[in-house]
Amino acid sequence: MEGNTREVDGVRIAVEGCGHGTLDAIYETVTTAAGVRGWDGVDLLIIGGDFQAARNAADLSVMSVPAKYRQLADFPAYYSGEKKAPYLTIFISGNHEASSYLWELYYGGWVAPNIYYMGPANVLRFGPLRIAGMSGIWKGFDYRKPHQERLPFSRDDIKSFYHVREIDVRKLLLLREQVDIGLSHDWPRAIEKHGNSNALWKMKPDFKKESFDGTLGNPAAAYVMDRLRPAYWYSAHLHCKFAAVKTYDAPQASNAEQHAEAEKKQEASQAVHSETEAPSANPEEVDLDMDDEEDKEPVASDKVTEANPAEPSTASPSDGALPGQVSDDIRAQLPASFAKQEASEPKSKTTPGQPVPPTITNTTTRFLALDKCLPGRKFIQLVSSMPVNAANLTAFPPSSNPKQRYRLQYDPEWLAITRVFSEYLTIGDATAQDPPDLGEDAYLPIINAERQWVEEHIVSQNKLDVPENFAITAPPHRPGVDPEFVNYQPDEYTNPQTTAFCELAGVPNLWDATPEEREERKKNAPPPSSQSSYGPSGSHRGGRGRGRGHGGGRGGGRGGWRGRR
Repeated sequence: MEGNTREVDGVRIAVEGCGHGTLDAIYETVTTAAGVRGWDGVDLLIIGGDFQAARNAADLSVMSVPAKYRQLADFPAYYSGEKKAPYLTIFISGNHEASSYLWELYYGGWVAPNIYYMGPANVLRFGPLRIAGMSGIWKGFDYRKPHQERLPFSRDDIKSFYHVREIDVRKLLLLREQVDIGLSHDWPRAIEKHGNSNALWKMKPDFKKESFDGTLGNPAAAYVMDRLRPAYWYSAHLHCKFAAVKTYDAPQASNAEQHAEAEKKQEASQAVHSETEAPSANPEEVDLDMDDEEDKEPVASDKVTEANPAEPSTASPSDGALPGQVSDDIRAQLPASFAKQEASEPKSKTTPGQPVPPTITNTTTRFLALDKCLPGRKFIQLVSSMPVNAANLTAFPPSSNPKQRYRLQYDPEWLAITRVFSEYLTIGDATAQDPPDLGEDAYLPIINAERQWVEEHIVSQNKLDVPENFAITAPPHRPGVDPEFVNYQPDEYTNPQTTAFCELAGVPNLWDATPEEREERKKNAPPPSSQSSYGPSGSHRGGRGRGRGHGGGRGGGRGGWRGRR
């Protein structure tokens, strides 16, 4: 009876907000919640970022949190094999991670047995569900930069590592097949306008001003959500539970017609719209950030026009731009050719990812944000998930093994896009620049050609299953033997999983190097004073709301850090 019920009610998923290293409590809560619902467990656990996969104290030294809040927490026991995750777990990264470890797994991989990191951007299949994820948070000044971070990290690298990059978003915006679940750490920009925003203001008063300013959330995540239109979208980051429903018009039958219509609407809007919404008064709210104040950008540099980023807008001097000028953050989203030059330069004609191809058919996206794992917080949600295309329930039926009904698999379309962009990737080079966006029409035939390669070399050879090839790279922490804090950075490792993926997909492995090359990088490392934002002494400049812990913000009054941004 149980098996029949499970086939009818879809894939059983537990979604958790920010992890913050509390794996034991998360797994215990999932088990308890499943029991209350009458389930004998879940098929999949999704963690929405700030996972903190620190293998040892050296990994902690390059995690962007104040030293006094750095903790190895529960993860080392899962990494070493002392414990094993009771449920298949996948996660995206947030803005407080063991970046040295995640750097090894750009294309995704197991950080521990049964725990899979999706990388900066990825699409995976889990049974009948297609899951797309994007890691990190929005910082406009880093959006158009390549992945320039590489060990040993500078102080800036520790922070910029987790900033969303356009090259990864560009790949997601080229997807043309329906996605069922979308993931981002911070919220898609303006999603609060599609839910009970008044209830949100009561929980988080400070969000009201950010919403009215147009600075609440991640514009890149909004681009991806509006392109993929999944049935479900899950986020974390803002440490509260919030639900919304965003509806869309059905896509037009012809891609060419959509382009023409989008350009007409854009021209019309440019002719008649030039106003921006006035911000409201700033209500008081506790807001302690974990990052240094020097990492905070002005409010204006986080601004974009939501409905049409290319629309002209007015800016006040407080926006960081004089009236008639374009803020640096808006400019950061435009191609490199849009650098400050002549005032008569052309503008982008369409919103990134638009128009949506007719092959993406869903018109309703249910958004849910969850809190972090603390007593009394709303950080877990159990969901029985159905695919947008009901035929996938038959095409990807559950196995007879109740402990592993579905397999985690690579996605053929994403593999093709990965092959297209592999030649454009650079890492560890601060002087490099990403190539200009050629546009969907230019990429489409190239992706189609690579899709044929994927079908021939991977799909037809039954190689889509993600191999269970976890391997220890850095030495795991030994409790009672190794120190919990050190003042040196971790070594760089070649992860065998990345090597195996690159061989499977036929792409270069940029994350491999000889011992001699790595030793040379160490010799040319930044001086110690610039290698870390937070010294071993635990000194920290503090953030907004310092000393104002009244328990009403993102963890205030609970004795812990809140770490939103």
